[in-house]
Amino acid sequence: MSTSHNILPQTYDFDYEALRNGCFSDAYFRNGATVLQRLSEEGVLYCGECPRLNVERLVRNKVLVGDIEVEMQYFTKRRPFCIAAGIDPAIAILRECCGYFDRNGKFVKTGDRLEIDAIPEGCRLAPWTPAMKVRGRYRDFAAQETTTLGVLSRASLIATNVYRVLVAGRGTPVFFFPARFDFHATQSIDGYAYRLAVRAYNAAHGASVAPLVATNAQAKWWGGKSSGTVAHAYILCFFADCPEAMLAFAQRMPAEARRIALVDTNNDCVGESARTAVVMFARHMELRLRGDTSQAELYRLFGVRADTSEQIRDVSVGPLGDKRLDLGVCPRLIVNIRDALDHLHESADLPEHWRPAAREYFRSIKIIASGGFDARKVALFTKLGVPVDYYGIGSYFRTGTNDYTADVVRVKIDGRWHEMSKVGRGAWENADLERV
Repeated sequence: MSTSHNILPQTYDFDYEALRNGCFSDAYFRNGATVLQRLSEEGVLYCGECPRLNVERLVRNKVLVGDIEVEMQYFTKRRPFCIAAGIDPAIAILRECCGYFDRNGKFVKTGDRLEIDAIPEGCRLAPWTPAMKVRGRYRDFAAQETTTLGVLSRASLIATNVYRVLVAGRGTPVFFFPARFDFHATQSIDGYAYRLAVRAYNAAHGASVAPLVATNAQAKWWGGKSSGTVAHAYILCFFADCPEAMLAFAQRMPAEARRIALVDTNNDCVGESARTAVVMFARHMELRLRGDTSQAELYRLFGVRADTSEQIRDVSVGPLGDKRLDLGVCPRLIVNIRDALDHLHESADLPEHWRPAAREYFRSIKIIASGGFDARKVALFTKLGVPVDYYGIGSYFRTGTNDYTADVVRVKIDGRWHEMSKVGRGAWENADLERV
């Protein structure tokens, strides 16, 4: 029994009753399961003309076709590899939802009769290589092909895209912001897949990147916490006065909520960063000098976030005539912000004896870049040495495909397994598979 899998049905907020009833399953899988169950109840033996002559003598008039046991393998074709995710939720569906309804309409669970081999969550998976193999009576788990493939496809897509961004940024932490671009019910599995990608990156690169999700649902399956900044709408409630908005935030939010100012509302990221930093620092110092260090820390500005629209040029960015170099959160904008913060202690209107503390405070402020980022743009920023401390990325994580397929590759006849797959497919091996 593998200890690397977490197959606890209560971990995943699935509607298991609806899953058992086939609510989320394609009709063609449900239809096949229905026919096979009725054949089993009728005791029908296979009596056809098997095109695979090597097994015909074993099956004709000998096999209860409704009770046929199969080996099914799950794989993807994404090149050059994907980060396999959703393995454990898929197994939980199989364990909880495989079975049949008896003549009284009662669901009989048979998931514990399945023999399942699976790779650990977060493994690199080569194309065509099995992520899972399931052996058991086909009619019991036929209807769950839709749902298990769906879980694997969705989670692996998210995990692989997150992993690509982390590689492109050489481990620069990433705030996970895709929730607003998709149906809310996907948040739990998406956040789960994101965390698996972070763990996979850390394991492969000896890193310690922390997961940063934006909603509680994204952290639900792994017991984490959400974090985030503030919205443009919040700042506009203060008449676009970013410093005043952040003072109100700092005073009223708990210490664990990072103080991150969204500084592009007025299209002046450098100016807003400087003004907000000075106001927050002044309040910080006033409380610190009174000896109220715990209150003073509430006014420590953790970071500033630039989220300039890709159609706008920030006032600090001189025009070069190339949209890629001028508009949105471009490399020059981040460099300008960093340079301004690093030298702010020299120019800010502060008491002279505060300047050493101001230097440390302003230079410790992190820069978060968001708005239109994907793996390619992150790689460019990394290549240019742009001083980004965190990225905020949303819709990119849902792009592309990471489809999985499930194939029957063997059938059990008279206690022995025989090759049986559609032409062009066959049983493949994977050294990472382990018995669950």
